[in-house]
Amino acid sequence: MRVEIWSDIACPWCYVGKARFEKALASFPHRDGVEVVHRSFELDPGRAKDDVEPVLTMLTKKYGMSQAQAEAGEDNLGAQAAAEGLPYRTRGRDHGGTFDMHRLLHFAREHGRQERLLDLLYRANFAEERSLFGDDERLVELAGAAGLDPEAARAVLADPEAYAAEVRADEQDAARLGARGVPFFVLDRKYGVSGAQPAEVFTRALTQAWGERAPLTLVDGAADADACGPDGCAVPPRENTQAGADV
Repeated sequence: MRVEIWSDIACPWCYVGKARFEKALASFPHRDGVEVVHRSFELDPGRAKDDVEPVLTMLTKKYGMSQAQAEAGEDNLGAQAAAEGLPYRTRGRDHGGTFDMHRLLHFAREHGRQERLLDLLYRANFAEERSLFGDDERLVELAGAAGLDPEAARAVLADPEAYAAEVRADEQDAARLGARGVPFFVLDRKYGVSGAQPAEVFTRALTQAWGERAPLTLVDGAADADACGPDGCAVPPRENTQAGADV
């Protein structure tokens, strides 16, 4: 079974939702049969790379909040994160574009390091003092910490077209599936879960999706034919076409 998760590094609920989903997956009896794929979604698409501002400033401008409301919201998110064992700085964080981070995550997926890099990006954004935005060298450092070749990561960031099509394809796929926000979880392209739901909701979704997987239907009228299995390949003996011929 495949679970696809659309998320953005700048999204605090994605940070919390990933932890809740992983809690459900860890106790799921068929977890070894579940493939998790992370997909790209930008909350602020088209934002210039050098357009970086404090999170609280962004919240007051974008959502019309007062400073007190923005601070209360961050405090609430900090408490939600802490309940999942996640560190979260409620003050002093920056906000910016995440397109380059998503490009780097696609690069990391090709090398089997996507999950690790995503976790490092989340932690850097939500828990560490140094800003994650507008600093390619910061991203290169995190790529190296995730087990990727720093020079290769630097080359990806230097080429604005590298993995850009993959990011856009993920975002178009999200739109087709009806995702209006993130996190957005899709199980076997049949079931969807929107938002940072409690772990119990993810457990129910995993159980339902696993139980309702359609069994394979063989083509009508197709007789069994020779095949290989766990015990090897059964090869029928060659028929002797000449009576009395030497073998």
